[in-house]
Parts: sequence; structure tokens; C-alpha cells
Amino acid sequence: MEALMLEPSLYTVKAVIILDNDGERLFAKYYDDTYPSVKEQRAFEKNIFSKTHRSDKRGGDTAGTPGHHGDMGTLWGHRDTMG
Repeated sequence: MEALMLEPSLYTVKAVIILDNDGERLFAKYYDDTYPSVKEQRAFEKNIFSKTHRSDKRGGDTAGTPGHHGDMGTLWGHRDTMG
């Protein structure tokens, strides 16, 4: 029996990434090979941090970051509100 390969949908989670206030990785779990090497993952994380660390917003928010397969949504929050 062949495995069914589904195309990514709006509800696909490709990665879970938590960065500290300096952009350093606290946790990262990638669920596909969009960024297969640690070097590519770190570059992607640096890109996310550079787009989000200057935000004055409180709480969480989202930002689109272009990936190899369309836009990747990113959720971020400030340490003082993430509890």
C-alpha cells in the first residue's frame, strides 16, 4: 500500500521555533526538509528575528516570511507577556 502524500494546506505546521531576546535558539523542531541543514535553519531563524525583534507590539502577533514553499506564518511574543 502506497503512502498518501498530501499537499501542504493552511493548517500545515512546518516548524516550531522559540528564540530568546537576542535571537538565539532556545528550541527548534523542523517537521520537513525545507531547511535540511543546521546552517540553513539558523539562517532562517536569523531572518525571522531580524523581521520581528524591533516590534513594539505587546503579546503575540504574526508575520509572513517567505519560504521555499510559499509564505510561512510566524508567531512571536515578548518575554514579559508570555509568562
